[in-house]
Amino acid sequence: MSDQPTAGRFDGRTHILPVRIYYEDTDFTGLVYHGNYVRFFERGRSDFLRAAGIGHADLLDGDRPLAFVVSKMALEFLRPARIDDALQVLTTYETMKGPRMQIDQRITRDGEVLCRASVEAVCIRPDGRPARPTPRLIEAVRPWLAPADGI
Repeated sequence: MSDQPTAGRFDGRTHILPVRIYYEDTDFTGLVYHGNYVRFFERGRSDFLRAAGIGHADLLDGDRPLAFVVSKMALEFLRPARIDDALQVLTTYETMKGPRMQIDQRITRDGEVLCRASVEAVCIRPDGRPARPTPRLIEAVRPWLAPADGI
């Protein structure tokens, strides 16, 4: 057994990241604070890339440094999560066109969807301007994109 944190696993095109709910994740009602779902989704997108073979630090340290910004995010809250819940963050990268990536995400508990997110992320240079993904990023993500969509 490793002492390293897990980056989750893939099931088909979907990345699955287990998340445990702690006291710090909840509000005064004992439910997960709505802003924390955004944090869980961020972890899912980051660990998707890490599990695909390319981390954020790799992207910044390359010949053409890149980072990401979220340009759009639509959330749908369906059911609350509570302390001690074992959740799964499901992340599917759908398309990559120019600097833009469309990503679908869900947070589930025992197969039940608690929250959905539709995310548009944009590749940027360190100066904040949009940039096309590097060949290394394209090759890392290509196997996980929707079959009918090109890059």
